[in-house]
Amino acid sequence: MRAPLRRPPAADAPATQFATLALAGRDVRLEYAWVGSARADAPLVVFLHEGLGSLAMWKDYPGALCAAAGVRGLVFSREGYGRSTPRPPGERWPVDFMHRQAHTVLPALFAHLGIRAWPWLIGHSDGGSIALLYAAAYPDRVAGVIAVAPHLFVEDVSVRSIDAARAAYEATDLRARLARYHADPDSAFWGWNDIWLDPAFRGWNIEAALPAIRCPVLAVQGEDDEYGTMAQVEGVARLVPQARLVKLPACGHSPHRDQPAALTAAVVAFLRQHGIGEVAGPR
Repeated sequence: MRAPLRRPPAADAPATQFATLALAGRDVRLEYAWVGSARADAPLVVFLHEGLGSLAMWKDYPGALCAAAGVRGLVFSREGYGRSTPRPPGERWPVDFMHRQAHTVLPALFAHLGIRAWPWLIGHSDGGSIALLYAAAYPDRVAGVIAVAPHLFVEDVSVRSIDAARAAYEATDLRARLARYHADPDSAFWGWNDIWLDPAFRGWNIEAALPAIRCPVLAVQGEDDEYGTMAQVEGVARLVPQARLVKLPACGHSPHRDQPAALTAAVVAFLRQHGIGEVAGPR
């Protein structure tokens, strides 16, 4: 494995702090940042990134969404991503890595940061799955979930696209581009790619957990998502009766990049429906 490329975070990333958590018998340092409203009593939205994401890779979307909704935001990089602690050498994520993030890491991070009010969770891709798992495991600790292109189970289209990403990482400048957002791009890429392409992961499925969710849920997916079909968000609607679906045309796997205005409008309307914030004027 090549030595990591070490570059500064993207220039548009928010200022970061670090939280050190004791996880699985060792200390793990997670980078995080507060965005949006400076009011400590403002409703809190926690952003959970995708399988190749990080705090910096969200760019300015969390701040823009929080400004539009009138809320406070918490953005952080999971272990192995951004400037958080990389994966230990040779360690692979287990099949239940998203469950561990939801059941262990998020509660530990919230406790460390003194978060007591019920947060809203907005998760993209793997982050959307983690948000749903957290809401299912802790139904009395979450105000609501916005799941953007979440995964409930593994589809052939997901495996094909992730396999194509492996070829691109090995043969193109993808590694160098990811190094803008990750201090150790190999940690981020191979952690995600290896587990998703592991034959043992084909049986991963979180559908059985979802009926325990009691909070409001907004599930969003692009109609041109290259990593999953509409069966994913339609599964959310089937298993969580109170869920609302938004299907975005001319949009791939990352609505916050492909259709940011449409995503923001849907999220702000959803939050307002549940008594959160007022729409702000143009930025």
